[in-house]
Amino acid sequence: MIRTLASAAALLLAAGAAPVAMAHPTDTPAAASTAPGFATSDATDPYIWLEEVEGERAMDWVKAHNQTSLGTLQGDPRYEVLHQQALDIVQSRDRIPSPGFTHDGHIDNFWQDATHVRGIWRRTTLDSYRTATPTWETILDIDALSAAEGANWVYKGATCLPPEERYCLLSLSNGGKDAVTIREFDSVTKTFVEGGISLPESKGGAAWIDKDTVLISRDFGEGSLTDSGYPRTVRLMKRGQSVDQAVEVFAGQKTDVSVSGYTLRDADGVVQAVLLNRGINFYESETWRLNADGTTTQLELPLKGNINALVAGQMVVTTDQDWTAPSGQEFKTGDVIAWNLQAWLADPKTPAQLVIRPGDREAIEGINATRNTLVVALYENVRGSVYVYRPNPSGEWARTRLDLPQNVTVGVGSASEQDDKIFVSVAGYLNPSSLYLADAATGALSLTKSLPAKFDATGMTVDQFEARSADGTMIPYFVVHKDAMAMDGSNPTLLYGYGGFQSSLLPGYSPTVGKLWLERGGVYVIANTRGGGEFGPKWHQAAQQENRQRAHEDFQAVAQDLITRGVTSQPHLGIMGGSQGGLFMGAMLTQRPDLINAAVIQVPLFDMLRFHKLLAGASWIGEYGNPDIPEQRAWIEAYSPYQKLAAGQPYPEVFIHTSTKDDRVHPGHARKAAARLEELGYPVLFYENTDGGHAAGANLRETARRIALEYTYLTRRLMDEPAKP
Repeated sequence: MIRTLASAAALLLAAGAAPVAMAHPTDTPAAASTAPGFATSDATDPYIWLEEVEGERAMDWVKAHNQTSLGTLQGDPRYEVLHQQALDIVQSRDRIPSPGFTHDGHIDNFWQDATHVRGIWRRTTLDSYRTATPTWETILDIDALSAAEGANWVYKGATCLPPEERYCLLSLSNGGKDAVTIREFDSVTKTFVEGGISLPESKGGAAWIDKDTVLISRDFGEGSLTDSGYPRTVRLMKRGQSVDQAVEVFAGQKTDVSVSGYTLRDADGVVQAVLLNRGINFYESETWRLNADGTTTQLELPLKGNINALVAGQMVVTTDQDWTAPSGQEFKTGDVIAWNLQAWLADPKTPAQLVIRPGDREAIEGINATRNTLVVALYENVRGSVYVYRPNPSGEWARTRLDLPQNVTVGVGSASEQDDKIFVSVAGYLNPSSLYLADAATGALSLTKSLPAKFDATGMTVDQFEARSADGTMIPYFVVHKDAMAMDGSNPTLLYGYGGFQSSLLPGYSPTVGKLWLERGGVYVIANTRGGGEFGPKWHQAAQQENRQRAHEDFQAVAQDLITRGVTSQPHLGIMGGSQGGLFMGAMLTQRPDLINAAVIQVPLFDMLRFHKLLAGASWIGEYGNPDIPEQRAWIEAYSPYQKLAAGQPYPEVFIHTSTKDDRVHPGHARKAAARLEELGYPVLFYENTDGGHAAGANLRETARRIALEYTYLTRRLMDEPAKP
């Protein structure tokens, strides 16, 4: 099976703000030309010095802007109330502890609150977890560890050796960076193993083969990284060896995104195959098998696809492209297929079985395996259901549906390897999160945990509309609002978008959005644009590379539709998005500023002519294209927000924030955007968290501050009357 134990709960990019979850310019009066040649090369970029992450001049600039922006926003009399509300929510113990099955059936959880700001890794029994007050045993206290070692540790998960899962490879990040230090930890004695496996800080990972053997992909020195800054080679390391003594077993190309190694294990923890992944680009990868004699064999799998699970001897694979298997069978983009693993390894022409073929408005948003079944979250028109698939002796797969609430988001969580129990989550924009324990074998469901409402949703409702994009495609979007909403354009409205990397924005319960925005009369809108995965791989691929502008037009179409319907108007419409969503915000700002009066631009991509040269940026060439290739540069330059910023435009005052410790999206994007806007004479609020990484979730107090700053800014821009110009 494929799973990670005791890993930290996944943080949304814009924690507490985003729903449950990175051509040609629009011809409008706002799309004026920029300064000739501005920042089209290093020589013409006057702010390239801001890319020196911790350079003295750059940090002085950051500190000065932080002082000004914090003075403005924290000086607003409404900030303290919003901050306290956000702090109460993010530090609340009244949350569902995210459960992770261990092999023997215990439940692991990583927990953060006001007392455990950095968090604790803890464990309990399944029976205890199902009670109102579980009895937890602390395995590791990250706050105590950081204090003892004088370090700024952020927990990034642990991978434990099956089946006993006593010995774990613990990943620790300095300040929240993607790069981690890996150390061997004994979960029984609750101590680091003396003389155990220890890997210095690097991007990459490690995977157990057996107690004395691990696959490692790290920075091994000169020439060992790809252009994207990720490992290019995989080594086999034996206990007692140093990193330098480990034997290289696989190497990719410098132009690849990354390579890594992992094991495919059955439900008893027995290794069925040792696999190597060569990420050619963000979406295409090769899978190789590491043979017992140290040789490697490439497996005949679609380049765009994933191995999802091993269940009852069947290897389950999704394909994100039309693909003809070695057997001659033809499969469609989005199909889920399965082979008998050992038969297929012996003969790649072994026929595959089609398990699922989603419809045009359907998408698979999650797959996991219990001991005997495959459990799938399948969405239709952005509303989820959970199905159980069971292989029959004939090779056919039978399907049953779990009797869960409808018109909500569902998620398949951790699954048992001892039986067919699996956790399933349910949530909606106005429905507090609940957690069910399902028996996939019988269909039995037990409500295990549910949260009380974190905001007053009385008199609120959720509508789903569609907007017609520039090419005629209908783009769905959700509107969360009070029933009594006047359709006269007066409603303060926050429009959220992401639109990339096949990442779907699904209905989810956000206490901070509810408390700090909806409860105060705000309207919350989520755009399901192309580039996301709401309708499967084709929905994403429709806005890749030369078609990226389609996603921007989708988002702009939703904004226009909100105004046309009378939900809001330009003085009361604000937008929010982070990372790839920050690029969305930049495109809206430079192409249709006439539609908006506020923009929260979070850890953004902004200079798309240099994105591939900054940190992990080269890994996203598969999404955007390569600026070093003239044809591709042309379509990127047509929308790159940094180069498109221009004087004399109706830009609102924007709020841009980033993190110094972000080693995924370079903080230089945000810094340079703010500097250029100021040069052109526009007011800007800029804040840089000097900790926290890409998701800025290393410290709950910092998370609360960021959220309060965002909603103070939005209040000032969209709720105050008259609206600020």
